Amino acid sequence: MPALSSVLVPYAAYLRIYEPLAAFPEPERGHWARYARAGRAPTAQDELRRSLADLLPTPPVAVPVHESADAFVAEVDGVVCVCPWRTRLRGWLALEELPGRLPAPLLDVVLPPVVRGQAAADFEQWRERNPDARPWIRTSVWGVPVGWFVLFTDEERAYEEAVPALRYRTPMVEARRRLARALRTLRETIDEGPLTESLVDVGRWLEEFHPRSLVELDYGGLVHALPGDQLAGDRSAADAAEGLAALRAGDGDAAVAAYGRLMERWRAVRDRQFAN
Repeated sequence: MPALSSVLVPYAAYLRIYEPLAAFPEPERGHWARYARAGRAPTAQDELRRSLADLLPTPPVAVPVHESADAFVAEVDGVVCVCPWRTRLRGWLALEELPGRLPAPLLDVVLPPVVRGQAAADFEQWRERNPDARPWIRTSVWGVPVGWFVLFTDEERAYEEAVPALRYRTPMVEARRRLARALRTLRETIDEGPLTESLVDVGRWLEEFHPRSLVELDYGGLVHALPGDQLAGDRSAADAAEGLAALRAGDGDAAVAAYGRLMERWRAVRDRQFAN
């Protein structure tokens, strides 16, 4: 594992939505059009470095003072699509989740209560002015939620060994169709549970975006938590699809086997966060 990976790359995966320019109102549409024409191509590493810089002051900056004007850019069938970073909004949302992820004494050291309290108050005021705001990027640390894999097929998997990098991309219409079919299968074959709840949540989020959007799952820093051979052989989307197909066919044993492969693979990754 690279010595600097724990500093430069968080062990996190990202689910991103790239929307066509037509989905944005003016003047934001004009901003993104100019941004794309300028050929800017910031990376997830660039975003991470800027976020880490806010943690260096004393006290640390829990959430950026100003919203980011950057985005990831992709071209889909000749149509320019952008995925705004919305770093400030995502910072607020992540801050709400921290109490469930870190022990209270550690959390108080990393981000003192007074800093968190001010950030929460700022978020509440901002929410009143922006009730319909939502992030274009979802983040998952130390693993990828099983429900995210349901949106993709193994054929959409793109692995770059030299970088390394692993990602999936699919049109929004396909992601929504696969999610709806997966939900129908789960509700017809098993009791409601965490997986069903996760899919419902992701489905509601997807409905917020333009139907001609692009959906991307990027393993991000998780590639550094997986040995090279395991990363190259990772077929999590295929395992998810196989499990659902087995459920539809009434083959419980095959469904359990596929789900078991997924759980074992990602349990091993989660366990690494406690290693030294």
